Amino acid sequence: MNNTKIWLSSPHMGGTEQDYIKEAFDTNWVAPLGPNVTGFENDLEAYIASDSHVAALSSGTAAIHLGLMLLGVGAGDEVLCQSFTFSASANPILYLGAKPVFIDSEPDTWNLCPIALEEAIQDRIAKGKKPKAIIGVHLYGMPFQVDAIQALAKQYEIPLLEDSAEALGSTYKGRKCGTFGDFGVLSFNGNKIITTSGGGALVTRTKALKDRAVFFATQSRDQAPHYQHSEIGFNYRLSNICAGIGRGQMEVLDDHIALRRKMHDFYVDYFANIDGVKIFHEPSSDFYSNHWLSAITIDPNLTGGKTREDLRIALEQVNIECRPLWKPMHLQPIFAESPYYGGKVAESLFDNGLCLPSGSNLTAAEKARIQEALDAFFK
Repeated sequence: MNNTKIWLSSPHMGGTEQDYIKEAFDTNWVAPLGPNVTGFENDLEAYIASDSHVAALSSGTAAIHLGLMLLGVGAGDEVLCQSFTFSASANPILYLGAKPVFIDSEPDTWNLCPIALEEAIQDRIAKGKKPKAIIGVHLYGMPFQVDAIQALAKQYEIPLLEDSAEALGSTYKGRKCGTFGDFGVLSFNGNKIITTSGGGALVTRTKALKDRAVFFATQSRDQAPHYQHSEIGFNYRLSNICAGIGRGQMEVLDDHIALRRKMHDFYVDYFANIDGVKIFHEPSSDFYSNHWLSAITIDPNLTGGKTREDLRIALEQVNIECRPLWKPMHLQPIFAESPYYGGKVAESLFDNGLCLPSGSNLTAAEKARIQEALDAFFK
């Protein structure tokens, strides 16, 4: 029996990436600038929205960092942040000496709860500390409740940074994620929908803001014949070689989204008749998820006592990778002293949820192995 590792979400090359990389080598464009960087940015702008402006960076984390800087976040400021997310959503708040205030999720999209968000805004204002920004995340490719979150941001005049690191290609009411906030963030890490091996991007509303982001991302070098720096900068620009990988990946992006969604449908069909297991899906037709990762929750009261952890271990024993849902930030040791608003939604999701293999390159044989392992566990 084939027992090679089945990964949660492995890179999936399209085939033309090497053409762009070869061109970079042939023309000696191996620096953090060049035709592939420009071309990749243009490809992303055309895909996301014609009026968007994209700065290609070394990571999604770098994009969040620069986005917060451009929103004026500094030492002592407070930033409202979704708790149920990866730490990269929150860590850049600390880079700037600011303080995170964490918000619970709601059960439909697993993202920012508008009720808890407004409670936090009102309470922080009452305490004399109006939040400087809101970070909302489209978790696992699922758009957050855009209308409700945008309305609160507008009502209280707090800018919104939209973490779309997991949501390239997802839409809300037909509009691409990454275009709803004052800034949008994308990630091209090795496990994402498309990859540049490592990399990310900041989506801005104007070319002036993009240029400012690129300035900070290239060590804030002033216009001068010598190296002169009047502001703190960072080495955050994407290389021309990595951008070449991204250009090849853009050619297969929609195909890969379709394959991820098909994998999600595989799980929908499988769990349809298994009591106690719910698969994460769009709450209405307004939401369109790329289903970057397919996730389930397990209620042991309905599964004969079988838990999320039991399933994780059972799959691990047959060399199938799966992973618990994100541990909420307000439960992480590094953020133990940070304020938190909401109930137990995020905590319950972490306790009972599991991400299953979701790659766009899973073969029929690998799907059969996954089904066999699930059968052995549930049936």
